[in-house]
Amino acid sequence: MFIHELLSQVVVLGTIVLSAYHVLIAEAHVSMTKPGCRSTCGNISIPYPFGSSDSDPHCRIRPSSFTVDCDDSASPSVPYTGNKSEDFRILNISLEDHEIWVTMYTAQDCYNRTGYDAKSSDFITLTLARFPISNTKNKFTAIGCDTVASFLDRHGNFSFGCMSTCNDISEVTNGSCSGIGCCETSIPRGLYNYNISIDSFSDHAKVLDFNPCSYAFVAMSGFYNFSSGDLSGLELEEVPIVLNWAIGNKKCEVANKSSNYMCTENTRCTDAENGSGYKCTCLDGFHGNPYLTDGCQDIDECADPNKNQCTGICHNFDGSYNCSCPKGYYGDGWKHGQGCTANAKPSHLMQILGAGVGIIVLLFSVGFLYLGIKKRKLITLKEKYFKQNGGLLLQQQLHERDRTTNTMKIFGAEELEKATNNYDENKIIGRGGYGTVYKGLLPNDMVVAIKKSKLVDKTQIDQFVNEVIVLSQINHRNVVKLLGCCLETEVPLLVYEFVNNGTLFDHIHNRNKSFKMSWGTRLRIASDTAGALSYLHSAASIPIIHRDIKSTNILLDDNYIAKVSDFGASRLVPLDQTQLSTLVLGTLGYLDPEYLHTNQLTEKSDVYSFGVVLVELITGKKALSFDRPEKERSLAMHFLLSLKNNQLFEIVDEVIAREGNNEQVREFANVAKKCLIVKGEERPTMKEVAIELEGLKASSNHPWMHSVDLNGEEAIHLLGETIDPTVYMDGTDTTNTEPSDSMKSHVMPPVNSGR
Repeated sequence: MFIHELLSQVVVLGTIVLSAYHVLIAEAHVSMTKPGCRSTCGNISIPYPFGSSDSDPHCRIRPSSFTVDCDDSASPSVPYTGNKSEDFRILNISLEDHEIWVTMYTAQDCYNRTGYDAKSSDFITLTLARFPISNTKNKFTAIGCDTVASFLDRHGNFSFGCMSTCNDISEVTNGSCSGIGCCETSIPRGLYNYNISIDSFSDHAKVLDFNPCSYAFVAMSGFYNFSSGDLSGLELEEVPIVLNWAIGNKKCEVANKSSNYMCTENTRCTDAENGSGYKCTCLDGFHGNPYLTDGCQDIDECADPNKNQCTGICHNFDGSYNCSCPKGYYGDGWKHGQGCTANAKPSHLMQILGAGVGIIVLLFSVGFLYLGIKKRKLITLKEKYFKQNGGLLLQQQLHERDRTTNTMKIFGAEELEKATNNYDENKIIGRGGYGTVYKGLLPNDMVVAIKKSKLVDKTQIDQFVNEVIVLSQINHRNVVKLLGCCLETEVPLLVYEFVNNGTLFDHIHNRNKSFKMSWGTRLRIASDTAGALSYLHSAASIPIIHRDIKSTNILLDDNYIAKVSDFGASRLVPLDQTQLSTLVLGTLGYLDPEYLHTNQLTEKSDVYSFGVVLVELITGKKALSFDRPEKERSLAMHFLLSLKNNQLFEIVDEVIAREGNNEQVREFANVAKKCLIVKGEERPTMKEVAIELEGLKASSNHPWMHSVDLNGEEAIHLLGETIDPTVYMDGTDTTNTEPSDSMKSHVMPPVNSGR
């Protein structure tokens, strides 16, 4: 019997060794390039659909982004993307992850004893035609003790960055970027181009002895480890950056119907997560190049004991394998099954069948138990999130209020998942620094906007609940109405009314829409927005500072009625305070310079941002654009300089210029100028701005006032009834309100003023 077992084991071992030999021979012939094409450049493989520029065109696909230019003058040879003059040196091309690693330069901004050192400064720009920058494998990093670094989309659509300040080198710690001496942040999806901008608060004057330069770069996550010695001089000219690549610009569902579909046999197709196009990968159990004919070959798991779970004989087949026992043994041949046992007797058959039935019953029981536990865990998790996000506190607050006037609703997680088709990407209508907004349809056919916020600071739950309560009570026609929230998810969800005509930004800067924006429409939008902000600052139960006023956060309905939205950055102001110390949040181009410098947030910060929106309305230009000359990049600065040089109508939007409302445009520009005063205390309040714009709008709506000379009393009677001139249209009593000198000319316009 011993000899019988020994012979059986020898047969099994011989089968494994022979299979291993065959698989090694097969794997040796797995090619990653087309026949006759160059497969490497130096130490880097060049897998198809990439191809060397010195090979035949059939070795690669179009566009030229898939061409590898190999510099054979170096030893070893060095590969570049497209051509070596672009300086994108290739470090790796991955078929499995669909990534290409290239080198990119670092940006630096240097100073000496006399100030800015232009010779030592270098601001980096990246322009890619096809391959997006990986948002999961890269980080934006800035180094310095007097540093504000910004990552700027070259088209001016958005920007972000981080700030690092310190007074002494003893304050910094080596290791990860903690924000002192070094800071880092993630980057969004879908980026092909960028500019890196670096600025400082005091030209490094306070830290010049140990930190003369600021540095910034985008690099592979984990590549850079901060050292305090880098503050004196970063010896890092190039960094690796990870790019994603995919085929074409169509999704799998459309691409697989076309004649040039590239996924071959034994492959699966997936849509690109970053950028556009599709990706091909070999099915489980296969390996090789999914873009070549017969490129995905079967993996012979039987050839490698580490790749199979057999105790007996392993049988390989395409895509997988199976196990069995040699003759004279019984069992299933699997390590985690019955294995192989010698001398199986027929009397054991019924025992085996009984054990099989028992296992099946046990599996069904375990399955039902697992589903029950899973459902219970889901309910427990929802309850945990509800309490964690302040649900009990919010319920208590709502219960204490008059239910006849409260319109706030607490939604369930399943209700909002159904409304957004499980948060389908096709339902996304906007992304911002504070979350993603989805379009949803409630069971009562009401269309809503559902905002999925980023993680909420658990220490600020009481403030979050208070903010939700306050916002739910705002009932102003020019503020997007908060309808309710959901607290059963890890991050709270806020449900707003849906405004269907896009953002003010789109209507100003899209030439197909801007021609419809007449002077009267723009004036009304400005006046209504100012009224909403005035309400938030001075009429709400607790004053609210929006903190991110910009044209993308002003929505328009079909009648061009403006509605202020996105309170993700807003702060409630306690009644006994006039300013708050906060981290600087906002959008470059709109950000109050005094707030940026001091970290002291006041209502006047909203006034400055609104002033930039006013300038956008009359010029049709973006708040910040790197496509304009350097002195015109900041719209606010360009506008103020144009006013100073009496060149206002050289920058006024041609749509407005054609209407000939020059006097009103001048007065409108004067309001914007006051809002953009650098010192916050010298700016008007939003209430004063709203009154002045309301006066301009009123004079625009009554052109007969230009030619009829009436005293105040006659004008009031002519309107049909006697009106107390100390009460404005919104019902605010201004008897005891003394406007600033800068605003008096528009509180009650004199009848001979031409308006």
